[in-house]
Amino acid sequence: MTGLEQLGIAIFGVAAIRLSQDHRDRVRRWACICGLCAQPFWFYTTWKAGQWGIFALCFLYSWAWIKGVRTYWLK
Repeated sequence: MTGLEQLGIAIFGVAAIRLSQDHRDRVRRWACICGLCAQPFWFYTTWKAGQWGIFALCFLYSWAWIKGVRTYWLK
């Protein structure tokens, strides 16, 4: 399943970065959704590889993406 994790990280991660740089709010708001969709792939990959520092960072990235959901979708 290694290819699936890498594909998920690539697709959702690049989409999140690209969307976060759009000048339109209605497009930019989707960055946090794509970022959150990438997180399970990050968590699984780093856990499986024993990369505990990056695994811990995944919690901070998730927190930041959740903040985006609150800002763009729940307010």
